[in-house]
Amino acid sequence: MITAPAPEDEHHPALRPLLVSLRPRFAEAILDGSKTVELRRTKVSAPPGTLLVLYSSSPVMAVVGVATLADRDTASPPTIWRRHRGKVGLSQAEFSAYFAGAEQATALSITAPRALEEPLPLALLRKGCTFQPPQSYRYLTDDDPAPLTELAMSWAV
Repeated sequence: MITAPAPEDEHHPALRPLLVSLRPRFAEAILDGSKTVELRRTKVSAPPGTLLVLYSSSPVMAVVGVATLADRDTASPPTIWRRHRGKVGLSQAEFSAYFAGAEQATALSITAPRALEEPLPLALLRKGCTFQPPQSYRYLTDDDPAPLTELAMSWAV
């Protein structure tokens, strides 16, 4: 497990970190480097260099790592499949089911994934506040729990 912050210039601390919800299998695949592209059904405007805070959904329910957004590609689902199919960690059937009815798809190219030595469980993040993980993704704000904002700040240096 890698625990040291990213080298300088790997991501840009002035950019707002993006909290990304992932199924546990995809969070694990990103952290072990076997999945380098995450998919979304909506356009993601975060610029390259944005810090990604990785939240693993149920049954894990914890922030498990961080990574850096290397690039983003928004196009039709068939185009995204052609460009990124070997990096998404999905079969073509799973990909097609996920994007059924969608006119666009966004591929987030991910670099420098780093697992947290100690995940931040949802119970800790909710202590003293009403923290709710996003359904898909959202930017971190000053209103987020201290462990989450401290994590983002510590990786942004």
